[in-house]
Parts: sequence; C-alpha cells; structure tokens
Amino acid sequence: MKQKTLFMVSAVALLSLFIVGALVYKKTQTQETVAQVQSNQQALVRMHSPAIGKQDAPVVLVEFFDPACESCAAFYPFVKSLMAKNPDQIRLVLRYAPLHQGSDKVIAALEAARKQGLYWPALEILLDTQEEWAQNHVADVERVFPHWASLGLDMVQLKEDMNSQGVASIIAQDIADAKALYVNKTPSFFVNGQPLTSFGYQQLETMIDRAIAEAKK
Repeated sequence: MKQKTLFMVSAVALLSLFIVGALVYKKTQTQETVAQVQSNQQALVRMHSPAIGKQDAPVVLVEFFDPACESCAAFYPFVKSLMAKNPDQIRLVLRYAPLHQGSDKVIAALEAARKQGLYWPALEILLDTQEEWAQNHVADVERVFPHWASLGLDMVQLKEDMNSQGVASIIAQDIADAKALYVNKTPSFFVNGQPLTSFGYQQLETMIDRAIAEAKK
C-alpha cells in the first residue's frame, strides 16, 4: 500500500514538473519568437507582397499561409469578416510558406494569375476548392486549373509565367523571410509587427481589436 502511494505521489510530482517545464519552454519560445520578429521587421512585408485594404489602414495584418493548408482555408473567410466588420481599419498582406508537398507549384500558379490581374478571385476559388486538389497533405497544381476555367485566364501564358525567374524569386524571398521570423506553421499571423503567439479565431480578433483601439488613442 505504501509502495503504491509512493508511486502515485512520484507520478503526480513528475507530471507537475512536466507541466511546469512545458509552460516555461512555451514562454521561452514565445519570447524568442517576439525578439526574432522585432529584429527582423523588414522581413514582414515586401514590395511584391499581395495586399488588400486601405494602404494607410491603422492595422496591418500579415499572414504567412500555405494554399494547401486546411486551417488557412478555414481562417480566410474569418479574416474577411474581420475586415468587413472594421472597414478601412485593416490591411491584409499575404506571404507564402509552402510547407506542404507541391504547394510551391500552386503558389507559382497563383502568382502567374496575379500577372493577369486575377489574383484575388483565383485565391478565392483555390481555397474554396482546396479539398479537390490537395489531399493527404499533397497539392496537385494540375487539378487546380479546371477550377479556374471561369476566370478566363490565358493558360498558356499562365504556365509560362509559373516558371519565370520573377515568380521563383518571390517564393524564395517569402520562404527566407518565414525562416527569419520563425514561421514554422500556417497560418501564422502578425498584427502591426507583433506575432499572434496564442493561436485561434478569438485570439486573432482580440489582438486586432486592441490594435484598432490603440490606433484611435
């Protein structure tokens, strides 16, 4: 009986140590991430970064995303709803973090659609139909193209632009910036240069609300 009690006490003690250790580790990681972002502010937004919303909006929301990421597809309508709820207050800047196999090709196609002035409608369709071209964490760009048929894209030109050095440079820069900012999951959000360290819909909305309120002071 004493041996069993001793075992249970030891188990509880070890569990407590694990929890405390995990919390300390998470806090340390968060502090390191914030420090890394502060020292790499130039990596948040580049001249080539797609953006929507007023250029002088008080809140700049930077999102590193992967078009094949299910959470990214889920968050996109939520982010749009936040922008609609706060007109002229939020500027959304998109950056790429192709963590899924084949995502780089899909991003290249998206950038090629951008050259034809159809970036945002192409993105909408891409995320709406994600489950049809991205399966088991693998993206297949060839399965994207039929969904873009209604956009009237010049597909010959698009496929040529996909392989251009300009598009490759954009993707390479975003990957480098994601690494510099400790982005290792998608979506990763930054509000006015500050990382969203606690992931979730409510956490993002709260952070944006605070940034808007701060800008009005």
